[in-house]
Amino acid sequence: MSCIEQMKYEILLDRTTYKDAREYIKENSDEVYYVSPGYKIFRDYHIIGVPPIALGVKGSALIFTYTKPCYGTFVLTVDNEDSIKEIDRLREMEKEKVTPSLKKSKPPASSKKPPGSFLDMWKK
Repeated sequence: MSCIEQMKYEILLDRTTYKDAREYIKENSDEVYYVSPGYKIFRDYHIIGVPPIALGVKGSALIFTYTKPCYGTFVLTVDNEDSIKEIDRLREMEKEKVTPSLKKSKPPASSKKPPGSFLDMWKK
């Protein structure tokens, strides 16, 4: 697809700010994922905005922001088989980002002896 206009979508919020769009998605979604600007959804569309950019999931529908030059930022929802694939991809990405808690994990053991002085660091 070359244009979001070719998809079957519903406008949930129109001509809004990035901040208001993010708040709307957080309040009206079952799950919320945050992506960086430039993140591609539906293989063809780059999400633009002020980070953190929220993508919401409600059932099998994907809720996201879409900025159209000269028209502003909209919050759209798409509920089809492509949205289900996109939601699965978001969930998989989130699993890969799992990091241990700082309180529960031990600092990594270093096998190197710390340098004694600033000059010792540059001798190696």
